[in-house]
Amino acid sequence: MAIQWLYAALVQILLCLVLCQPCYGTVTDIQCLKRVKASVDPNNKLHWTFDDNKEGSICTFNGVECWHPNENRILSLRLSSMDLKGQFPDGLENCSSMTSLDLSSNSLSGPIPADISKRLPYITNIDLSYNSFSGEIPESLANCTYLNVVSLQNNKLTGAIPGQFAGLSRLTEFNVANNKLSGQIPSSLSKFSSSNFVNQDLCGKPLSGDCTASSSSRIGVIAGSAVAGAVITLIIVGVILFIFLRKMPARKKEKDLEENKWAKSIKGAKGVKYQCLRNQSQR
Repeated sequence: MAIQWLYAALVQILLCLVLCQPCYGTVTDIQCLKRVKASVDPNNKLHWTFDDNKEGSICTFNGVECWHPNENRILSLRLSSMDLKGQFPDGLENCSSMTSLDLSSNSLSGPIPADISKRLPYITNIDLSYNSFSGEIPESLANCTYLNVVSLQNNKLTGAIPGQFAGLSRLTEFNVANNKLSGQIPSSLSKFSSSNFVNQDLCGKPLSGDCTASSSSRIGVIAGSAVAGAVITLIIVGVILFIFLRKMPARKKEKDLEENKWAKSIKGAKGVKYQCLRNQSQR
């Protein structure tokens, strides 16, 4: 009897898990898409409507691919060239089964979230290229250990490429060209094409520029700028002193003339007074 009761309880638990899993997927993934749309689609270019709550309804949405057509579990979001605006989309952590995200060729800006590995723990492909994302590449992106493809080219990213990317052994494509990155390229990424790293201040393989030479060159530029600044300052000070010293004799001459006039006026006054006294004594 006890065995039958235990068996019935286990069956009920399994049925509950099986039935609840689609419901959970429906709630979270729909919420994910709602938040994405609200945060980056001000012009309603996605044309997503959420009137139909049937299982699999969101799988027909533009740019949405599900694991199974009849199950609301999102596999990938391909939202390239959708005229999306704003910062990195909200709510992606609710697409908990998503493995691919393509937001390329939109008008997105601001930083890539520092907690991106928590939002997209199972991501294998991420394409944020041809936007205006700024700030540094977050180190946490390297915690997405399943990554195969990272496309960040043509943005406004700054700083260095995190050394933590050395641990991503599955990478088959990595592109950060045409940003404002600086510093040395991690050696583990040297297997990719040099065109994937074209940035003014990046150095090291696969680029031809040597980091030591680049550093020396930057030091030379800084030193040269400092010397040039000092020379310009000295020239300006010299010109000011030259003009000042040239004006000094003229001012001294004017002062001497004024003093001479004053002295002569006093002398003249004394002479007149002496002549008057002399005339009076003669009388």
